[in-house]
Amino acid sequence: MRDFQFPGRSPVRATEAIAATSHPLSTLAAIEMLRAGGNAMDGAICAAAVQGVVEPQSTGIGGDCFVLYCPKGQSQVLAFNGSGRAPAAATVDWYRDKGFNELPKQGPHAVTVPGAIDAWCRLLEDHGSKTLAEVLAPAIHYAENGYVVHDRVAFDWAEPETDLSADEHAARIFLPGGVAPKAGDVHKQPELAATLRVIAKQGRAGFYEGAVAVDMVRRLKELGGLHTAEDFAATRGDYVAPVSVSYGGHEIHQMPPNNQGLTALLMLNVLSGFKLGGLDPNGAERLHLEIEAGRLAYRDRDRFVGDQDHVPVPVRALLSAAYADRLRAEIDRERAMTHLPDVQLPGSDTVYISIVDRDRNAVSFINSTYYSFGSGVVGPKTGVMLQNRGSSFRLDAGHPNAIAPGKRPMHTIMPGMATKSGRVVMPFGVMGGGYQPFGHVHLLTNMIDFGMDPQQALDAPRVFYNDGLVEAERNVPTEAIEGLRRRGHAITEPHHPLGGGQAVLIDWEKGTLTGASDPRKDGMALGC
Repeated sequence: MRDFQFPGRSPVRATEAIAATSHPLSTLAAIEMLRAGGNAMDGAICAAAVQGVVEPQSTGIGGDCFVLYCPKGQSQVLAFNGSGRAPAAATVDWYRDKGFNELPKQGPHAVTVPGAIDAWCRLLEDHGSKTLAEVLAPAIHYAENGYVVHDRVAFDWAEPETDLSADEHAARIFLPGGVAPKAGDVHKQPELAATLRVIAKQGRAGFYEGAVAVDMVRRLKELGGLHTAEDFAATRGDYVAPVSVSYGGHEIHQMPPNNQGLTALLMLNVLSGFKLGGLDPNGAERLHLEIEAGRLAYRDRDRFVGDQDHVPVPVRALLSAAYADRLRAEIDRERAMTHLPDVQLPGSDTVYISIVDRDRNAVSFINSTYYSFGSGVVGPKTGVMLQNRGSSFRLDAGHPNAIAPGKRPMHTIMPGMATKSGRVVMPFGVMGGGYQPFGHVHLLTNMIDFGMDPQQALDAPRVFYNDGLVEAERNVPTEAIEGLRRRGHAITEPHHPLGGGQAVLIDWEKGTLTGASDPRKDGMALGC
């Protein structure tokens, strides 16, 4: 139990259902959908659509999504890859011939075809109980009538002002009066509201064909992009087999490549050989082991992960016990490793949604346009901000993540799901670009090894190894910082808090749910 004399929040407890998101309006929309007879999938898509309006820096219908889903509380985990692909004309040679040494972070060449709307439509048809018009109605309302900008959204919105001003249509919509909205301002997106109405009426065809698609493709071509109407019309998501490992009596499930989810599983496999539960959860030794396991796992992520439709990824070998033993042997409890390459990890803005309903359908849902406001390219008539996932591709033809026609890039956004003894026990996720595998592992080990409830586990101090430095949040104890320095780690304070997450824990014996939402964001968990 937390000390109520200190700032913080209690977990949310309920019997019927819980929704947890990074924005209050999104959480409320999901709860209202559940109260109206909808299920977890209806609520998740409704929440994602709302967040595409009220957290425009983080997500939207111009982005991608990944989903893990356990129907009726069973331990079988369904996985849906809703990530988009490179244009059919995109090749390494084309970019090299045009003088590119890497894919740009913004502009048309950073854009892959958005996969989110196709995923929403497919998942709603297969697992939802409400119509597309019903689940999109709250998002349409906020886009058309306005919403109040929340504090973390405003914090994130202010940084990309220069990038947004480079595109006249982005500036018109997202820099009203020439500046980013402040916390407490009211913002509207009438063009996006009209686009959502078209999708609500016509389904996926309303986005990938017709006037909406024409507007997006025309704008991309104006800016020199390779995208065609055929690229948009051909977009389809896929059901895929999740990847899993055992940790602390639980099965932990992630998306397979092209997703970075196996990075967290690699970390868990390595850490399973250490008795973390006997350590100080905020002490230097625990944090050091987490950092070193992460450095090894990220090295392998960048060596091996790509789109499995195009390249083989040795998933089974990477997740084997023997390989974990080999990695673990590289770690010195008292000294930071010096033989690993430094990995520069991209930051991103993302939304994660965790919902369990009365029938114990459990959904772990993540949706993103990648960097803050994605590519910065907006459809002038549709108001759709397009993602910049293409910037993750490499221009090294021999690399697993090299760009190629119709290929999906290596993806950072990763939903998580935990099962135990034949039942689902927790949909969970932690946002934050490259931080996400670290965040998943920190959350899980806080709960499994240290007995924290979901809210305590999300509240706890965080560290992250990035570009040769250990980023340590301000609440990491001073003695832990000094202990990390003695082990050879260079410490810095991150400009942003590290990530943000949600989780809903199912207690089958008591028949209760416990939900949590990260204080590093504006959101909340609510139950009914």
